[in-house]
Order: sequence, then C-alpha cells, then structure tokens
Amino acid sequence: MKWPWSREVEERSSWSISDPAMAAFFNVGPQNLSGVPVNETTALGLSAVWRSVSLISSTIASVPLRTLRDKAGVRDQVPSFLDNPGGPDGPTPFEWVEMVLAHLVIHGNAYLAHVWNGGGALVALVPMHPLAVDPQWEKDSNDKLTGRKVFKVSLDDGTTRTFTQDEMTQVMALSLDGLKGLSPITVARLSLGTTIAGDRAAANMFGSGPLIAGMVTPEDDITEDDAKQIKADLQGKLTGTENAGTIAVINRKLKFTQWSTSNEDAQFLQSRQFQIEEIARWYGIPPFELMQTEKQTSWGTGIESQQRGLARTVLSPWGQRVEQRLSRLLSKNQFAEFDFAGLERANPTDEIRLLIEQVKGGLLTLNEARAIRNLPPVPNGDTVAAPEGVATPPATEEVPT
Repeated sequence: MKWPWSREVEERSSWSISDPAMAAFFNVGPQNLSGVPVNETTALGLSAVWRSVSLISSTIASVPLRTLRDKAGVRDQVPSFLDNPGGPDGPTPFEWVEMVLAHLVIHGNAYLAHVWNGGGALVALVPMHPLAVDPQWEKDSNDKLTGRKVFKVSLDDGTTRTFTQDEMTQVMALSLDGLKGLSPITVARLSLGTTIAGDRAAANMFGSGPLIAGMVTPEDDITEDDAKQIKADLQGKLTGTENAGTIAVINRKLKFTQWSTSNEDAQFLQSRQFQIEEIARWYGIPPFELMQTEKQTSWGTGIESQQRGLARTVLSPWGQRVEQRLSRLLSKNQFAEFDFAGLERANPTDEIRLLIEQVKGGLLTLNEARAIRNLPPVPNGDTVAAPEGVATPPATEEVPT
C-alpha cells in the first residue's frame, strides 16, 4: 500500500500558542464562566456526554455501510474498499465507523487520510485525530486562494506533513465558513463548563462535607471513653434490621439532632438533573436514552415513536454527512449508504403483517420476505406476486416445431 506521507515534511522547532494540540497538552480549553477547562477529556468525563457520543457513534456503526450502484434506475450492492475501510491491518468496520463518528460528534470534523495500493486504487482510509489536523485554504504561487484545501497534520514522530484534498477527505459538522466544522463541545462550552464544575462541587461535597444522619449531644459532661461507649450503644440498639420495631434504652440524658437535606442542597441536586437535560438538548438525544426517566410519562408506543424520531432526526443526518463524502471517493454511479432500515423495524407482529402485504403487492418475493425474518428460502419463492387488482397474464403455450 502507498501512503501519501512522503510529500512535505516540516521539522517542528516551535509551537504556536493557538495550536489546538497545545491546548489539549496543557489541559486548557475554550474559556467559560465556570472557570474550568472544556476539552475532549473533561467533556467525555461527563456521563451524559459519554452516553450521547457513544449512542450516536455506536448505533450508526452497528448498521451496515453498503456500496450501491445505480444502473438504469436499478440499485444493487457492489463490493468496494468500504467493505473494510480501515484496511486489513487497521480497525474493523465497526470500530472504523465508530471512530469517525466520534471524531465528528465531539470535534465537528473527521479527517481520513487516503491509502492506495500498487495499482493506484484507493484501498483504505486512516482516521486522523482532529486536534492534530489544521485545515487551511490552499494558495497558488501568486499567493491567491485556489478554492481548495490543504491539511497540515502533526504526526506522532513530532513532524508536520501536508496533505492535499486528493490525499485526505474531511467530513464536517455544521460549518459557518466551509473550512472547518463547529465543535459541539466548543459551542456548548458554557453548559458543559457548568456541568463539569457541578461534578467537581459534588465530589468536594461528598469528599469533605458531613454525611452523617444526625448528632447526639449529652446533657452532662462525659469523658472520651464514655462518648465511645454511648456511640457503640446507640449503633448497637438503633441500627440494623434486627432492631426494627424494638425500644431502645440508653442510660444517659441525650439530645438527638437530625440532619436533613437543606433547600440549597435540594436545589443543587435539581440543577444536576437539569444539566443532563441540557446535554441531551445539545445532542438531540431523548432524555430517557440518557437514563433520565423522572419526567418520562410516555411509555410504550410513545417511547417507540421517540426512538424512531431519534433515527430520523439525529442518526440519519450524522450518517448522511459521512455517506456523501465517501460517495465522492467511489466510481461513477456508485454511492455509499448506511442501511438504517433495521433501526426502524416494527415489532414482530406488525413486521410480519407488513411483509405479507408487501409480498401480496409485488414489492417483495416470498424468499426476500423470509430472508428479512432470517428464514431459509422455499421452492418457487423467487416469483414476484401480481399486485392486487392486476390480472396475471396467461402463460404462453409453446408450439412444438
């Protein structure tokens, strides 16, 4: 295989303070009012962000990525390098799609370096970490923009190498300038910064704050040994299932003050729940997918409808960004497509009824319908049935010669 990394090699003797790799190295990120850095590491440390990113990337990776050919209005599947886009020694197809979508969902960009075989055919795409890639508009010898891009990549060996558009494919999220997609964690830095600060405040509260049920104050002066004995007596007679319903007798004058959650603590817990909903809003994920079910009342068909909506309004747009970029790398009349049909499958009863109607209507053969249900083919099951109301033409009788 031929790697396009022999073009321009620049020895890096200095680093720019605006380089995103430097920001990640020093654990700093975009400024926000919470005063905490928001970057890939801190954002993924939030359970709601991790779940949102993994839900989008892993779900799309679980559906087949097919290469289709449109010939005279008929679409059929053809083999291509996208059957194993990471190459024989690279990630599996699932891992490859998951990695590309994770780069896209976290950083707003995915960069794929091209790999060719000895015959000049494209055989693999290598994902590059977005923080290591700096896209720029290409300029000609007269310092004029050409309308194309170049990508300066910081490699692990400390060198910088330049890729052209013919050597690297860029998949962008929502973009305002066409050069680079907007990073969701950068745009949402205020919300994420508040959530990260809330996590740290919660950790400090549980690590340093009092977590006792109450306080017992003796009315008389006692020694340290007496205090230990009183505590042991109270724990032995008031705690545990064996003491449920019993009457405790302590030979001391004691005053018990119960500690309960204050209004401020309750508001803190409510704000933590709201932050999960805020992250769900940024990524378009239904809260119940993030295990936030306190306000969820639409069960059954309501949940099923929300899951279908997730496939149409969230997963499909992210997938189409990858599909259309990969389609540009294929031969004429070929295009890449994620098969989301499996995500929208109905329950078994409705699916069987729908398949029967499609067979009767001539949309599927009996064997095609059985294949969808993972059933073996049957004899004479490859004939398309005539649609209802359409007469089947009589078979022509051969005339012996």
